Amino acid sequence: MGNNAVTVRVMPESPDIDLEKIKRKIKEKLSEAANIKIEEEEIAFGLKALKVNLAYPEEKETDEIENILNEIEGVSSAKIEDIRRAFG
Repeated sequence: MGNNAVTVRVMPESPDIDLEKIKRKIKEKLSEAANIKIEEEEIAFGLKALKVNLAYPEEKETDEIENILNEIEGVSSAKIEDIRRAFG
């Protein structure tokens, strides 16, 4: 089976949340994913979102990603922005 290239936007609960801690938890919780890349994206008034790009097994439900990320302490919301079939 192949992989899907998935992009998820993760919003912290407040600008005071430790984003590095959330990044570590994301990598820990999404152990089935490969090539996890996390970037910070400025929103407004000091608030930053995390843009998570990863390769996720095609046979797995992508809704699981949102559910897993929404359970992380300090995360307000996690929403899949893009899913594409990865080749190669």
